[in-house]
Amino acid sequence: MSDISVYPSGKLIWRGKEYACALGRGGVTAEKKEGDGATPAGRFPVRDIYFRADRLERPETVFPLRAISPGDGWCDDPGDEKYNRLVTLPHPARHERMWREDHLYDIVVVLGYNDDPPVSGKGSAIFMHLASPDYDPTEGCVALALLELIEIIETLDASTEIRIHERDSS
Repeated sequence: MSDISVYPSGKLIWRGKEYACALGRGGVTAEKKEGDGATPAGRFPVRDIYFRADRLERPETVFPLRAISPGDGWCDDPGDEKYNRLVTLPHPARHERMWREDHLYDIVVVLGYNDDPPVSGKGSAIFMHLASPDYDPTEGCVALALLELIEIIETLDASTEIRIHERDSS
């Protein structure tokens, strides 16, 4: 098994190579709560990968791939039965749109955080996705440059997990 290591300083290490990444505006925490803007610490499997087929070629990967459509959303309402799940829009509960005008969700790697089963209020929608040009903080996700994220997902194997550390390595 090989892990991707992510550190609070904005460093991601995969197969001996270092990449810059953006993390949550609330830092990294083991006590993640919905809306805190923090990236959860821990070890998480890759669940699925979504991509914008109208903007990108289908990446090669061993993981399930799904094209994002304008009707896709992700429920982030702790009171909804679809909490921390992909939903079809319109959806009556609070959610975010997966089909965005910006490019942040052109590729979305869904991490297995709080999803088996989801615990209300513990946090939702923890993804690896594209970073803004200035690597602005995320709402709790891990964000990378386009070519680097593609490089990583094309070299993942089925046992790869993402390990998000609370502290940088010394």
